[in-house]
Amino acid sequence: MANQVFPTKGNLIAAKRSLKLAKLGYDLMDRKRNVLIRELMQLVERAKQLRGSIEETYRVAYRALEEANITLGVVDRFAYTVPIDDRIVISTRSVMGVEIPMVSYPEEIRPEVPYGFLDTNVQLDEAYAAFCKVKTMTLLLAEVDSGVFRLATAIQATQRRANALKNVLIPRYSEIIRMISDALEDKEREEFTRMKIIKATKK
Repeated sequence: MANQVFPTKGNLIAAKRSLKLAKLGYDLMDRKRNVLIRELMQLVERAKQLRGSIEETYRVAYRALEEANITLGVVDRFAYTVPIDDRIVISTRSVMGVEIPMVSYPEEIRPEVPYGFLDTNVQLDEAYAAFCKVKTMTLLLAEVDSGVFRLATAIQATQRRANALKNVLIPRYSEIIRMISDALEDKEREEFTRMKIIKATKK
């Protein structure tokens, strides 16, 4: 591309302006990438903690469910009393232009059981409460995992743009500036020599 640019002062000014913009763009992309990486690391750590908590809560829930099955017989019939939950609200927050999903869900300290107390016991109540807790935590994990995916995708795209600026555009404009500057200097030297010759011939 450098060989196709005419060595004029106007083109030199334009190339310097483009180089300045390319360097500014690279700095912005690099800063954006660093912010996104920090946010990603926080979400990855949170996902790790949530997975550990979910596994432990599942163990508690299945242990309580097993005890309920032992004391009450198979408790599948009580599952039909659990209503469909439509209280989940999904919104977004922006991190450097990347939309990160946010899940809102009313967490209950002690969820109200949907079944009657006849033919049930405390083990079933504990299993229901534990599975409700698992549901809430799973929603949070889905929020975090989705955020991790979107951030990772954005980081890759930002890195590609930064690499293009650093490895392609900045060297290209630097080469154009060098080529035009050298050509203009040669032209000025030629003009200076020509003027000296003209002055010498007039004497």
